Amino acid sequence: LRIAFWGTSRFSVIILDEMAREGALPSLIVTAPPKPKGRHLELTSSEAKIWADAHGIPTLEPAEVRSAEFAQALGISWDLFIVASYGKIIPRTILDTPKHGTLNVHPSLLPKLRGASPLQSAILEDIPVGSTHETGVSIMLIDEEVDHGDIVAVEKISIPNWPPKESDLEEILGMLGGKLLVKIIPEWTTGKITAKPQDHKEATHTKKIIKESGHLDLTDDPAV
Repeated sequence: LRIAFWGTSRFSVIILDEMAREGALPSLIVTAPPKPKGRHLELTSSEAKIWADAHGIPTLEPAEVRSAEFAQALGISWDLFIVASYGKIIPRTILDTPKHGTLNVHPSLLPKLRGASPLQSAILEDIPVGSTHETGVSIMLIDEEVDHGDIVAVEKISIPNWPPKESDLEEILGMLGGKLLVKIIPEWTTGKITAKPQDHKEATHTKKIIKESGHLDLTDDPAV
């Protein structure tokens, strides 16, 4: 299978590690271009780019995925696209390119916690400290709306001593998602799995976490 993987962050790398363990490496990784980081604001490649270079996989780092130049560089001879924490909106004309569509690995039990910050939002939910909490990953077909597409596979996990650190939750769900992805790719591409619509009435949505999200208003009710 010719697979292009779209990802940028640590979550993407955890999934790529699981794919590598099972010999399911993508033929191409599409990731975000370098960004200024650190005290000296040095241009730094994404974690997915660093991983790709270490494994000898070609990359594309488009500043604009809607450009004709990028579409030409990407080409059309693909069996499957996989998206995991890419960070940009991919146009429908590109999503429809692969023979078997575009799958997204999302770290929540959809339709719960759609959007940009499912890991942080899960931790911030009003769940008793020290409890055992059920969460998981969903693999879905991407459509025109955010985390709205039909579900291809779901894997649940119960995590004790909730809440975990965000990095620990990312690791747990990334590994879970990677293993599930490798398992279902052959089944999906041979037509053994049928995607099922989400129950959109049960959907909840997350917001993008920014630096200002950590600001405290000392006049607020401390219980909120």
